[in-house]
Amino acid sequence: MTSLDELPIRDDLRGKKPYGAPQDLVPVRLNVNENTHPIPEDVATDIVRSLARAVLGANRYPDREFTELRTALADYLGHGVTAENIWAANGSNEVLQHVLQAFGGPGRRVLGFPPTYSMHSIIAGGTGTTWVTGERGPDYVLTEADVVGAIRQTRPDVVFLCSPNNPTGTPLDIDVIAAAYDATDGIVLVDEAYAEFASGPSALTLLEGRPRLLVSRTMSKAFAFAGIRLGYLAADPAVIDALRLVRLPYHLSALTQAAAVAALAHADEMLAMVDEIIVQRDRMIEALPALGYEPLPSAANFVLFGGVADPHALFTKLYAEGVLIRDVGIPGHLRVTAGTEAETSIFLDTLARLSGR
Repeated sequence: MTSLDELPIRDDLRGKKPYGAPQDLVPVRLNVNENTHPIPEDVATDIVRSLARAVLGANRYPDREFTELRTALADYLGHGVTAENIWAANGSNEVLQHVLQAFGGPGRRVLGFPPTYSMHSIIAGGTGTTWVTGERGPDYVLTEADVVGAIRQTRPDVVFLCSPNNPTGTPLDIDVIAAAYDATDGIVLVDEAYAEFASGPSALTLLEGRPRLLVSRTMSKAFAFAGIRLGYLAADPAVIDALRLVRLPYHLSALTQAAAVAALAHADEMLAMVDEIIVQRDRMIEALPALGYEPLPSAANFVLFGGVADPHALFTKLYAEGVLIRDVGIPGHLRVTAGTEAETSIFLDTLARLSGR
């Protein structure tokens, strides 16, 4: 059998590993920050009706400009955003890929601040964009000085900022975003995949007058739509035109568009789950110290906790008990998604038993 090393793969891809979060079907899966709450039955019924209508026209290509969806996303975001400011793709990862295809590429650099979302550097590698890094301060906080200093040192073409940050849950002050924008002539993209779980102002409030600022979102988390694959961003219409240059024709299927439009029509009901998830997140933050662990403050739907003597060993023990969380590679730390009340109870009870508490 031929090995990967024997193929004429690009030299810059040799030795790299693909994204590989476990997908094991254990009873409690709290490892990839999904919304573990089911979609409400009445919303699901409406989505199925919308899909049925879309199937009747599936012999034709979908709306290449996904006009109805862009309008629905703009209405949902508010902040003066219109359909002309919206781009969407098959998950926010594809949105980020389009951004680097248009504004990155060979000979260009994208700046990130690890530990951060692992796909940022993977997408950079896949598009031939050089990944350069800046440093975070204590407790993974980013300050204006951190960001501006890194921009001046690395002179990137694109800056990726994650707010709240994944995997740490750290919020990002919008003054830091504004300072980053003023410090570069390049693109500044703020990844707000977990924005609905945060209490601070969104980077959307900074869009006006900043044509190089992009704010990406996803329906995978707060909307419980991870399996549908719908990510999007808001930006100046000129940026949207640039992304059209690199997208594949008809990249959003008619079924994806129909499902997302139907879900957005029930935004209030879908987002009702967010408050419950925040309750479970804060419950874990309050409970973990009594078990001997050190949770970080989180503005997302997950908690990173330290004080773990052997992360791999604890991960393995929890997995053997049917509880799957995430070893994100930060020494002494593990990350757990905030699930339902029942899932959170199982996680905490299992962790207490394994920790002898």
